[in-house]
Amino acid sequence: MSRLEEKYKKELVKKLQTDLGIKNVMSVPRMTKIVLNMGVKDAIADKKNMEKAAETLALITGQKPKVMKAKKSISTFKLREGDEIGLVATLRGERMYDFYDKLVSIVFPRLRDFHGVRRNSFDGHGNYTLGFVESAVFPEIDPGKVDKIQGLEISIVTTAKSNKEGEALLEALGMPFAKGENR
Repeated sequence: MSRLEEKYKKELVKKLQTDLGIKNVMSVPRMTKIVLNMGVKDAIADKKNMEKAAETLALITGQKPKVMKAKKSISTFKLREGDEIGLVATLRGERMYDFYDKLVSIVFPRLRDFHGVRRNSFDGHGNYTLGFVESAVFPEIDPGKVDKIQGLEISIVTTAKSNKEGEALLEALGMPFAKGENR
């Protein structure tokens, strides 16, 4: 069991239960999965770009990503249905907690001019999504070996019923929200 998961089960469940006024312990919000999504820019032009991006995402997550294909053809983008255009990796259990811990304690402090993440990136159901312009901010990635800057989107899926509950959960788990921002 990871350090963060242990902290959540031993300390944070009781704290969240009292803070949110929840009677049943099983109704306390928790993380269910973290989904990392990467759209590969020139995947159609050169298949090597897809392989490099897959390697990068595998280093970041610790597991092999799934290749996503285009659902429909778009002629203006020279895209055909079935073309490989992106990668996705879903983290659950211990890997999910380890990744979240790494994100909060290592990745965010490494960012230049970082003042916290926005509070208004919740989807209305307590799930949170944030994006990175480049994946080189992760400690596993060697910036010297990166030839193409690749973006990355992270969605944290929770069992929270509202944005308020989701925000309380992520804040308890150490998410550095921006101070002085409207809710």
